[in-house]
Amino acid sequence: MSKPELIKLIDTTLCTACRGCQVACKQWNEMPGLRTKQWGSYQNPPDLQWNTWTLIRFQEYEASNGDFKWLFRKDGCMHCADAACVKVCPSGALYHTEFGTVGLHSSLCIGCKACIAACPFDTPRYNPQTDKILKCDLCYDRLKNDELPTCVKSCPTGALTIGRKEDMITKAYSRVRELGGDANVYGDKFVGGTHVLYVLDEKPEVYDKLPEKPRVPLTIIAWKDWLKPLSLLAAGGVIVGSFFHYIIHGPKDTSGGDQANQGGGE
Repeated sequence: MSKPELIKLIDTTLCTACRGCQVACKQWNEMPGLRTKQWGSYQNPPDLQWNTWTLIRFQEYEASNGDFKWLFRKDGCMHCADAACVKVCPSGALYHTEFGTVGLHSSLCIGCKACIAACPFDTPRYNPQTDKILKCDLCYDRLKNDELPTCVKSCPTGALTIGRKEDMITKAYSRVRELGGDANVYGDKFVGGTHVLYVLDEKPEVYDKLPEKPRVPLTIIAWKDWLKPLSLLAAGGVIVGSFFHYIIHGPKDTSGGDQANQGGGE
C-alpha cells in the first residue's frame, strides 16, 4: 500500500513559544545541548545548529497602527518538493521519501556542504566533529510506523498538525480566511511546494530569516536540469559512435605499417 504525501502545517497564530517542540526534537533525536551566550533575546540558541533541527524564533514586531506584538515561528527544514539540497547532493545522502519529505542517509554524507550553499532556507547544518550534515527529516522513523513527528505530538495548542497534502492545504486556506487581514499561506507556491506550510498572521517579508520568494539557485537548475543531461547525452553519443566504428572497421591495426616497411627493405 502506497504512503500518502504528507504536509506539516504550522499555524503561527496559535504558537505560544513554549518550545515544547524544540525540546522534544532534541530528545527524540538524542541531540546534545551546547553552551550559548545571552544575546538580547528570549530565543535560544540564536540560530539552527547541527544539534538543533527545530528552533522557535522570537521576534518583536510593531504593526503599522503602532500596536506591538510578538511573532513566534517554528523554523526548520521545509522539505521542498523541488529540493535544491537533493539536486546538488553528489552522494545520494539527501533524498525524497515516500511521504514527499526530504530524508538524510547520514552514512552517505561526505561533508561537501553543497546542500548548505544550495538551500534557499539556510537549513542544513555542518558538524565539524563528524564531518556530516544534519537536519530535520520530519521524524521519518516515526512516520514509517504511523506515528506523529515528535514536534507535532508535543504541541499543546494545536499550532502543529500533520496530514494528507490536500487536507492540510485546505485547512491552511480555511484558517487564513478565518483570520483575515494580512494572514496568508506560505510554502505552497514555490520550490515545487513545501511539505511544511505556514499560516502567517503577517506578510512573509515581516518575518526574520524567512525568504519572501525562495527559489532553487539558477546555477543549480542550469547544471542539473540542462547541462548535465546534455553532457550525459553527448557522452552516450561518443560511446555509441565508438561502438559502431568498431563494428564497421574493426580494431585498429597498429602493426601493419611496420611490417610493410620491414618487407620493403628486404
